[in-house]
Amino acid sequence: MDAIVVGGGIAGIITALELAESSLNVLILDRDKADKFGGLAKESFGGMFFVDSPEQRKAKIEDSPELALSDWNSFAEFGPEDHWPRAWAKAYVERNIPDIYEAVTARGISYFPVVNWVERGMYRPGNSIPRFHLVWGTGYELARVYIDHLKKHIDADRVKVLFGHRVEKLERAAGRISGVSGQREVSGEPFSYSANVVVVAAGGINGSDAKIRQHWQSEWTAAPDVILNGSHQYADGRLHEAVQAQGGTVTHLDKMWDYAAGVHHPRPRKPRHGLSLVPPKTALWLDAGGRRFGPEPLVSGYDTWELVRRVCAQEHKYSWAILNRKIALKELAISGAESNPAVRDKKKIKFLNTILFGNHELVNDMVDNCIDFVSAGSVDELATKMNALENPVKIDPDVLRSEIEAYDAQIRLPEKYQNDDQLRRISHLRQYRGDRVRICKKQPIMDEKAMPLIAIRQFIISRKSLGGIQTNLEGQVLDSEGFPIEGLYAVGEATGFGGGGMHGKRALEGTFLGGCVLTARYAAAAIAGELR
Repeated sequence: MDAIVVGGGIAGIITALELAESSLNVLILDRDKADKFGGLAKESFGGMFFVDSPEQRKAKIEDSPELALSDWNSFAEFGPEDHWPRAWAKAYVERNIPDIYEAVTARGISYFPVVNWVERGMYRPGNSIPRFHLVWGTGYELARVYIDHLKKHIDADRVKVLFGHRVEKLERAAGRISGVSGQREVSGEPFSYSANVVVVAAGGINGSDAKIRQHWQSEWTAAPDVILNGSHQYADGRLHEAVQAQGGTVTHLDKMWDYAAGVHHPRPRKPRHGLSLVPPKTALWLDAGGRRFGPEPLVSGYDTWELVRRVCAQEHKYSWAILNRKIALKELAISGAESNPAVRDKKKIKFLNTILFGNHELVNDMVDNCIDFVSAGSVDELATKMNALENPVKIDPDVLRSEIEAYDAQIRLPEKYQNDDQLRRISHLRQYRGDRVRICKKQPIMDEKAMPLIAIRQFIISRKSLGGIQTNLEGQVLDSEGFPIEGLYAVGEATGFGGGGMHGKRALEGTFLGGCVLTARYAAAAIAGELR
């Protein structure tokens, strides 16, 4: 066997595909079931970060690698020791069009024409301009297309895929990594396989509650009592430990990309299964006690890392969103392919209807089936239902009413008299057409025509590991002295999307899928060059 790829997510699939296209024989070992082939990417919303793309040019958005790298470095706050994270960040912004965009579109992927603008920056610059390109079909389509290409090589016996195989150890012989060993997930039966090279593509650590807590970022104070899981259930760091056991370097595991507005999945498929809301901009974001965060209110779209920090600075580290049905229909969204079937299934008319008339299907499902959503016709009734969820902090209906009334009073003022940071940010967001169609204009919460009221209990939800196995630009795993470990490569989230943490402290979004593609292609090219 030429290569073993450990992990059947998008990074592992692309690595195997490009190795097979170089006439190499590949074995993919995946811990999950066959219907989960594609990993977390298959469940993702499918955003990808591009610089000076055709979509940007068509929209007259002027971008450049120099500007993008400046924004990236600002958000990352790299340290002096971060040579390889910096190198991967530079490679991404300089090579993302030929090495990611063109490679992906050549496989048959297309993008929604409106580029989204996220992570604009709050206390330090983020994305200066829109760069978030949504795959038409979501991450599900991205995974499907690559799996279809891979199937040709599976049918030709160039690639073999074994599911339910939990790799636990890297084997070494003659001074290089020579294979893997582990147990079958269900039976516990041991296995071992040998190959010229091994590629670790097993994801990060954010599927493990224990690992998250062990490496919790100190700037976020103590970890919350409840952390929902928005990552892959098998992203448990097992392969990070196997790499370390062979002398490999793992860095920045405390750098995580979590979200501040997670809710329990109505139909959970794994422990602590959560969904990540795209928080409605017009909603009031309240602390655990029902008071508005302040003095600066919380508004998403600027700095996700900072939102998590603010929520976790409380004694009780959860929060509330207060809105009405009209706001929910226009603004409520949930990240991921599952919650966006119109985009996932590429149904343009249905998608446009949700934009124009509201996402009734999503709102009804969450209000009816998610334990974190409550709905009521009055503030008193809403507070009663919020308190019925048995939270550690009780909501005072008079305090809740006061917060809503103060906010609504500002909304009803002429814009020139409004003195509210949330309304200023809404005004800023609505200047860009990609946001304007999804954000209400001057919509009070207490509005008889917009009822009923809705309260959403929000928890921190884990998502991505920004740190991981340190690699050079060829995907080779490095030891403590900075030298490659012969026969060992790593790709995707296992590497912190490149170099052990190419995002630094914060991500500009869309760089996760892009990082998986880039690391996979670079590693595959290097392996093909080594083994030919």
